[in-house]
Amino acid sequence: MAVTGAKYSPEAPRLCGLCPRLVQFRELNQQKSPDWFNGAVPSFGDERGRLLIVGLAPGLNGANRTGRPFTGDYAGDLLYATLLKFGFAKGRYDARPDDGLQLVDCIISNSVRCVPPQNKPTPSEIATCGGYLRARVEALPNISVMIALGRIAHDAALTALGERKSQFRFSHGAHHVLRDDLSLFDSFHCSRYNTNTRRLTPEMFHAVFAKARAALELATVTRKKR
Repeated sequence: MAVTGAKYSPEAPRLCGLCPRLVQFRELNQQKSPDWFNGAVPSFGDERGRLLIVGLAPGLNGANRTGRPFTGDYAGDLLYATLLKFGFAKGRYDARPDDGLQLVDCIISNSVRCVPPQNKPTPSEIATCGGYLRARVEALPNISVMIALGRIAHDAALTALGERKSQFRFSHGAHHVLRDDLSLFDSFHCSRYNTNTRRLTPEMFHAVFAKARAALELATVTRKKR
């Protein structure tokens, strides 16, 4: 269960101490690779953006190394290429936090901010870190579309929004209307495993973002008519 009495802001402190197992793993990684980021990875993107992408957790050799979500591993290669394709990013993605890439009308965050062993956070760690996701969502004034990358991110997003998970079941490509001004789209996680096994193809991934882009355009038209 989540740590009671914890005070949450939209971003966790780099050396967050709420989850003992993750702290122990972080300290081990600091010893092995002291020049890596090795901390709670902050969200990345436009805080006034309308699209929030929710991932699982930093990858050991990706965001945990670079300090930017989905940067430095295969999942980031597919995600950022897709964001560029659909106009949610500009510049060039070069798998480095200083590559100059900028997100447009979009921000990326994770359900769990610190890297977990074997990329598998425990239910307790997800619940504890959920306070940061909730605070992150609440601090976004223009959010109208969310994309959850994987079932854990789907569940974490619903919990952060105070929604009942039983009412919105995860399914790749699903579109959940949470309220009049907020939609949630589901995708399988863009991990190397999912793409190598063809559980998720680039075309399937692109289709989710095409739906999200269409939803944002519809929301813009609707708002102008009011």
